[in-house]
Amino acid sequence: MKFVTYISPSTGSTAVGVVQDDQIVGDPASASLLELVQSSNLDVAGERILQAHNETIPLIEARIQAPITAPPSFRDCMTFEGHVVNCNKWLDRPVPPVWYEQPTFYFSNPQAIVGPNDEVPIAPGSTMFDFELEIAAVVGRTGANLTPEQAQDHIAGYMVLCDWSARDVQMHEMTGSLGPVKGKDTVTSTGPYLVTPDELVDRRRNLGYDLSARVSVNGTIIGEGNWADTYWSFADVIAYASRGTRVVPGDIIGGGTLPTCCLFEHLGLDTTSSRWLTPGDTVVLEVERLGRIETTVVTGADVVPVTPRGSRLAVR
Repeated sequence: MKFVTYISPSTGSTAVGVVQDDQIVGDPASASLLELVQSSNLDVAGERILQAHNETIPLIEARIQAPITAPPSFRDCMTFEGHVVNCNKWLDRPVPPVWYEQPTFYFSNPQAIVGPNDEVPIAPGSTMFDFELEIAAVVGRTGANLTPEQAQDHIAGYMVLCDWSARDVQMHEMTGSLGPVKGKDTVTSTGPYLVTPDELVDRRRNLGYDLSARVSVNGTIIGEGNWADTYWSFADVIAYASRGTRVVPGDIIGGGTLPTCCLFEHLGLDTTSSRWLTPGDTVVLEVERLGRIETTVVTGADVVPVTPRGSRLAVR
């Protein structure tokens, strides 16, 4: 099924619906999609919404929200070798061996998730603002110390995700041996749908799905890729994430940038380029069957400074 969170015209509040053809069959009194993921089988919940048929609105007229806001956690990783190779090329270094050993990830900000058409503010202080076209999985069941085979059955669905990145902020802060931190957590766009795995089984290929993706800025295509080219599967990532701890329903797992689908891969470390995102740019990120994010970049907040104090250690 294809689930959506939208603003109900009858109540003015968020509601959960199921997309059928070009319509949303919704339930204005429904719990949030996060609560449905946490409490029940999504297919059962979807059938209940369809049978109740409380509200039907044209998809084109709907005010679509992020499928899941404020998830229990949000991890993001790099599962596409092509992206990793391209980025390390610009950094003039080989791909770190650890990348081939385990599906590494970082924790991002669960409170910064917005919908597919919400405006995106530039991160404070950034002049190298970038997008990353990704696919995300949502965990549907609690699990710990999972094998990849077990983890596959813990996936509730998939959605499009854009990991907006302040490259200058990111590169500077990571010289401190931690991060990324503020270079990544101003905003993350998701949506428009949460698509259950059964909708994609006919396109299964390699460790992903044979689904094309592309991103454009102001109508110009910047990058194109295919989910089937992933090196690490979502099952691999979720199994690794569950090692020694738990994954829980509603956790979002970003799969990392598809090769060529960010500006950094094209611009490298050219800090003088005028092609970094600026206010007024329209960015469209699309993945076959999962839908599209279309958003406008706007001016962000000013930097609120933190005053450096220098070393407090005595110099001898």
